[in-house]
Amino acid sequence: MSSVDRVRRFLKDKGLGIEVLQLAGESTRTAQLAAEAMHAPLGSIVKSLIFLADDQPILVLVAGDRRASPGKLKSLLGARRVMIADADTVRQKTGFAIGGVPPVGHEPPLRTIIDDSLHRFQTLYAAAGAPNALFPISYEMLVQVTGGQVADVTETST
Repeated sequence: MSSVDRVRRFLKDKGLGIEVLQLAGESTRTAQLAAEAMHAPLGSIVKSLIFLADDQPILVLVAGDRRASPGKLKSLLGARRVMIADADTVRQKTGFAIGGVPPVGHEPPLRTIIDDSLHRFQTLYAAAGAPNALFPISYEMLVQVTGGQVADVTETST
């Protein structure tokens, strides 16, 4: 089963009625590219980042116009060490490649932290398993389906 199909199946199994959008000829690999492709504000793009907190993978969902703060994550998680995972670790821990890591569909599910600034947007766009696939979702639904912990874990990008 493809990475995109894994995300589609998750959304269908949850009864969400959310359609995965695959864009021909357009990349959504970065938040900026996704925002341009969707004609949406940069902040409405959900960046799915994998951090290692004391070597345990943590999924951190961050607004496209923000940067995750390792210091804030370290404090929140009570971890001795927090660092962004490299590309190989991301694929190993999630089964997805950087640029297509979705906020859902991970087996086993990952502890998830959600940037509280995402609530600014009625519609969010999240990666759907490939660098040209994403899906729209409301902030409330994102929190619900991920079981994520909402927290202030970002700083404004400059």
